[in-house]
Amino acid sequence: MQSHGGYAVEPVDLHASIRHLEAFRDILTLSDKVVNAYSLGAQRNIDCLEMIRISRGITDDELDSQPSIHSVINVSSPLRLDTPMLEGIIQYSSRNQVIILTPFTLAGAMAPVTVAGAVVQQNAEALAGIAFTQLVRPGSPVMYGGFTSNVDMQSGSPAFGTPEFMQSAMLGGQLARRYNMPYRSSNVCAANAVDAQAGYESVFSLWGAIMGGANFVFHGAGWMEGGLQANPEKMMVDGDLIQSVAKFLQPLIVDDATMAVEAIAEVGPGGHHFGTQHTQERFRDAFFQPLVSDWRNYETWEEAGSPTALDHAERLVQQHLDAYEAPTVDDAVRAELNDFVDRRVAEGGVETDF
Repeated sequence: MQSHGGYAVEPVDLHASIRHLEAFRDILTLSDKVVNAYSLGAQRNIDCLEMIRISRGITDDELDSQPSIHSVINVSSPLRLDTPMLEGIIQYSSRNQVIILTPFTLAGAMAPVTVAGAVVQQNAEALAGIAFTQLVRPGSPVMYGGFTSNVDMQSGSPAFGTPEFMQSAMLGGQLARRYNMPYRSSNVCAANAVDAQAGYESVFSLWGAIMGGANFVFHGAGWMEGGLQANPEKMMVDGDLIQSVAKFLQPLIVDDATMAVEAIAEVGPGGHHFGTQHTQERFRDAFFQPLVSDWRNYETWEEAGSPTALDHAERLVQQHLDAYEAPTVDDAVRAELNDFVDRRVAEGGVETDF
């Protein structure tokens, strides 16, 4: 067992690289979102770059001028970039693709037990990796990532959504702005079930990211068990949280219409605003409408079967699955992707570098 990107992992056999190729092809054909590729060695990175080029239908030169994929590069704290992570920088930065340099510092384990000390180490590790991207290719795109949290000093397990995580996220944002760089943070939790702990730890994590001025919240939805599982129902809950935050961050419009002085005068003492023209013109989209939260009174909620947040999340997961439509993929692109994967599978795969 070896340390890699902050976690202890077993050596990977050749079949794992084949599964990786097939899974990456599925991502490219089942979603039209920008993809992340985790660096697991030089050849795997090269394969991912070729597959993203094929999926976009562009030339090598066009790929080199158009950032099309990003890779999170974790420092194996303390103070070490291992071979797969260095290969990620070499392969992606050399092709002008986006690197998100993110030390995985856990205060009390891989970093000093104090928040200040852990962030000092995070900063040194981030800047070292960022500098390396520019040695590979000056001007290649890179982001400053902050992922400092702490361990549970009773069990040694990583803890997330903690006050210390929030403080670190805010400090990371200040440092990124000092260097005039975009900032990556995360929505993380250590919960093992979609329960109250999962909710409040994610609220804390998101608040740290937002107060830290994050430009990119990676692992924004679905993260559970300190990153050891992804959960569809948690994605629904997190979607509600993220949309609520997005609404909160919208600038508040203050003008004659929104201050509603005339409507206040129209209603007068003891009245209500349900029927005013001011309300009727705005009620459909006046307020944030949640996906998961249930705002019915107790009696109405009980008559509906007393659904919990998890019940609503499960329903939403099924609705999304039922409504899913695969993006349109050109037949020639699909054929070229399949040919590439089939050829690489026939060649037997590659070992993961450690």
